[in-house]
Amino acid sequence: MTIAAFIAAVLLCLMAAISPGPAVLMAARIGLTEGWRTGVALAIGIGIGAVVWAGSALFGLALLFDYAPVLLTAMKIGGALLLIWMAIKMWRNADEPIAEAKMPATPRSPLAAFRLGLVTQLANPKPAVFFGAVFVGTVPAGTSGIVMAALLACIFLGETLWNALVARLFSLEKTRRVYINLKHIIDRTFGGLLALLGVKIAAT
Repeated sequence: MTIAAFIAAVLLCLMAAISPGPAVLMAARIGLTEGWRTGVALAIGIGIGAVVWAGSALFGLALLFDYAPVLLTAMKIGGALLLIWMAIKMWRNADEPIAEAKMPATPRSPLAAFRLGLVTQLANPKPAVFFGAVFVGTVPAGTSGIVMAALLACIFLGETLWNALVARLFSLEKTRRVYINLKHIIDRTFGGLLALLGVKIAAT
């Protein structure tokens, strides 16, 4: 694999990470409601989830979906239902007072945030389709294990750093003050967007 091809593959994965989706949406909400440190733990979980999908694609996930497309359909529906369930929880808790909403004074543990990021990424079949149909096509047959490991490391860094940045931007005090004043509207907006993403995933 040439250096130019390597850079092209990494940039392609970075563009996919930046594109709006459940992971970015969750990073924004956690940064807003629980602070940047919790957002970083979430972002690491998202990064690990991306590596799982990319590694699976490199080792034959796309072929499995070609031979058993029902597996992809089942995964899409299951992932969509999980995202919709998360959206319903956000919507229901939108009217909770700030003291009951577990604001930055009592954020979830780093492990819980990591787990949420991992589950959010693995429940989203968009990375599976991207890595299985697009990313694999940029990696020539016979690419060495060292190069593939470097690609996976770059994917992890890109996903993690981008979502950590999103969490940081939404954790700023000015952003949080807006949230305190508009909590019920913002939580329902986040929940609604997450539900719409879930429906879109199931329908496409």
